[in-house]
Amino acid sequence: QVQLVESGGGLVQAGGSLRLSCTASGNIFSINTMGWYRQAPGKQRELVALVSSASGTPNYADSVKDRFTISRDNAKNTVYLRMDSLKPDDTAVYYCYLGSSYDDYWGQGTQVTVSS
Repeated sequence: QVQLVESGGGLVQAGGSLRLSCTASGNIFSINTMGWYRQAPGKQRELVALVSSASGTPNYADSVKDRFTISRDNAKNTVYLRMDSLKPDDTAVYYCYLGSSYDDYWGQGTQVTVSS
């Protein structure tokens, strides 16, 4: 089993920045994809950014490109999401994700609220 623990959410004014962190523990397959999804009230969960342990190449949603930066520390099984130039539309619960050939895992979610 794999556990994902997130931190770093909160309330910020538009134009501000936040950094989310997510650390995985447990039976982690070495080749995996980690990243973030988000879900706003009344909307479906959507991809924010992902990064593979193998290639390290990030994949971003168009809505966050050039504002968000994903990175990971494989030695610590941790993924980070630096969010700059935040907008009210970025308000959502952000979920950490880990996927491998065997299964998908989700964190409990952390709230990000951007005030205008």
